[in-house]
Amino acid sequence: MWRFIGYRLLQAIPVILAVITVTFFLVRAAPGGPFDSEKAVIPEVRAALEAQYRLDQPLLQQYAAYLGDLAQGELGPSFKYPGRSVNELIAAGLPVTAELGFYALLVAIIIGGVAGVIASLKPNTAQDYIPMSVAMIGICMPSFLLGPLLVLVFGIYLDWLPVSGWGDIPGDKILPAITLGSTYAAYIARLSRAGMLEVMSQDYIRTARAKGLPEWQVVTRHALRGGLIPVVAFLGPAFAGLLSGSFVVETIFQIPGLGRFYVQAAFNRDYTMILGTTVFLSTLIVLFNLLSDILAAWMNPRLRAQFREQ
Repeated sequence: MWRFIGYRLLQAIPVILAVITVTFFLVRAAPGGPFDSEKAVIPEVRAALEAQYRLDQPLLQQYAAYLGDLAQGELGPSFKYPGRSVNELIAAGLPVTAELGFYALLVAIIIGGVAGVIASLKPNTAQDYIPMSVAMIGICMPSFLLGPLLVLVFGIYLDWLPVSGWGDIPGDKILPAITLGSTYAAYIARLSRAGMLEVMSQDYIRTARAKGLPEWQVVTRHALRGGLIPVVAFLGPAFAGLLSGSFVVETIFQIPGLGRFYVQAAFNRDYTMILGTTVFLSTLIVLFNLLSDILAAWMNPRLRAQFREQ
């Protein structure tokens, strides 16, 4: 197991380095700069700002300096928030984004898992077709379309739920969580259906039925653990995707999370904020992928045996 973890971590290093390199040079190649504005800046002031943030240095030297800071855990100062570092901004926005991602993941697991299991119990019937058709709609409908529709129906027409903000009221979190988690609920529904169909055809399931166990015990005690392994393997990338994909939802519902900082950084051409957020989210994606693989291996006896042999 430790060899597997070490191997995966070694694989992650060139991936993250490639992300850093591509992002660094792409943001530098974009038109404009962090100190461009409608009002012209005095050349002396611009030169002083560029010297302060090392933008007067050659591009490769800037890249090497950024890698040196990154090796020390420093993501650099923000260009648009004077006196604040990117580390501080990420620390300020991450708790809200993580909370939103957690609620969205709960929505995805509950709705998608239940729908997939129900569909697998009677394949190729209406009990299968209806939830899978809804799942396909969920996959095809983007969050920037679903969010305004939910706001229009439940926030404006019915006036049941708040349409923006992120406070202590539980209702603030319902529409954003559903908007963000619906696509992943659709994927989980399809994965859980496929996993359950495969497990339900196994010999030990036939043996459990032959012993006279009720169908609900066959499903809950014997089939669920093996049938949900594909879902478990998907949870790591899903949660990382929820964190990195919350930008649109946070903008729609005016949520003060990491996503809004990232969107504003793109408009402001805040190089260090764009780079820092990208590096941070890329690292999270790698770590969550690793954790999901470890958890899936723990649930699968065959993979556990392979790891012991290694």
